[in-house]
Amino acid sequence: MKTQNALTRRSFGKLALGGAALALMGAPGIVRAQQAFTFAVPSPSALNRLPFWVATGEGYFEDEGLNPTLEAVDGSSAVLQAMSAGKAQIGMPGPGPTLGARSRGVDVKVFYNFFPKSVFGIFVKEESDYNHPSDLKDTILGVGTADGAEVSFAGAIMADLGMKSGSDFTYLPVGDGGTAAVAFLRDEVNSYVGSIADAAILAARGLKLREITPDEYLSFFGNGMAMLESQMNSMPELAPKFGRAIVRAMRFASIPENKQKCLAHCAVGNPQEAEESYAPSLFDLALGRMTPTSAYKDRGFGYMPPEHWQLIHDSSVASGAIPKPLPDLHAVYTNHFVHAMNA
Repeated sequence: MKTQNALTRRSFGKLALGGAALALMGAPGIVRAQQAFTFAVPSPSALNRLPFWVATGEGYFEDEGLNPTLEAVDGSSAVLQAMSAGKAQIGMPGPGPTLGARSRGVDVKVFYNFFPKSVFGIFVKEESDYNHPSDLKDTILGVGTADGAEVSFAGAIMADLGMKSGSDFTYLPVGDGGTAAVAFLRDEVNSYVGSIADAAILAARGLKLREITPDEYLSFFGNGMAMLESQMNSMPELAPKFGRAIVRAMRFASIPENKQKCLAHCAVGNPQEAEESYAPSLFDLALGRMTPTSAYKDRGFGYMPPEHWQLIHDSSVASGAIPKPLPDLHAVYTNHFVHAMNA
C-alpha cells in the first residue's frame, strides 16, 4: 500500500511564512485548520490521478482547507473495503464494483464522474485474427485483477454478445505492465482487458496492440469519486470541497501551456512513472478520458448521465455481476454537488 501526503513542503512553508507575517504585523496568528482525510485509489499511477496531484501542487486543496493523504491499493474492491472499514473517507471505485457493493448493502455513493469516457478497452496483438469481442469465444481474456473494474467492463460486453465467463471464455488475472506483457508474449492470453494507459505501457514495452472495443461501449464510463452515505452526511462539506479542487485542477491541466508543470506535479506522486518515455502521451490520454464528452460538456466536470448508469446497471445484471436489479439506482450516485464543484 502506497501512502502519500498531499500537503507538500511548499504548502507547509507557505503556512509558516504566513503565520510569521501575521505575527510581525501584530495580527492574530490564525492559520486555517486543514481537514485531514484519506483518498483511496485502485493503482499507484499518478498520471491516472493527475488532477489530484495538480490540485496538490497548485495549492487548491489547501485553499479549500483540506489535507488529503492518497493511498494506492489493489483494485476497486480494495478501495471499497478501505472505505467500508473507515480507513478511507473518499475512494475511487469503478461503477461495476460499486453496484456490486451497493447490492450487498454497502451505502457507497459516487459524487463525481472522474472518467466520463471509458478508460477500458479490449486489446489484441496487432497480427491476430480477432477483430471483434465476438471473436473471443473459447479464448482467455487477460485482466489486471480478478475483481477489478475491467472485469465488469468486459463482462458487460460479453454478456451483450450472449457469452458468460467460465463457459464461453475465461478470465486470467495477469497484472499490468511487465507481467501482462509476459502473458501476451507467452501466448497465455489471447486478449487483454485494461485501460488505455495499460495499453500505452504495453506498447512502450514493445507490444504492438490493436483495440477491438465497439464504439457503443465508450459510454461505459470509468472510476468515480465516492463516499459512504453515512460519512457524506456527517461531513457534508468534504465532497464539494474536494470536487471543487479537482475541477480547478482539470481546468488548469486542460491549458496546453501548463502540461510540463502538470507533469512535474504528477512526478511528485510517482517519480518512477514520470521517468518513463510514455509519460507525456499517457498524460494526454488520461486527460482526454477525464474530459466530459461533447454531449454533456455544458453540465460541467463530474456530471453522471443517468442513462449511462442505467446501461451499466442493466449490463451488470445481465452478466451476473449483481444478482438482481437494484431497487433504486439513484441511491448509487448523485449529481447534487456538480454545480457547486464547477462554480
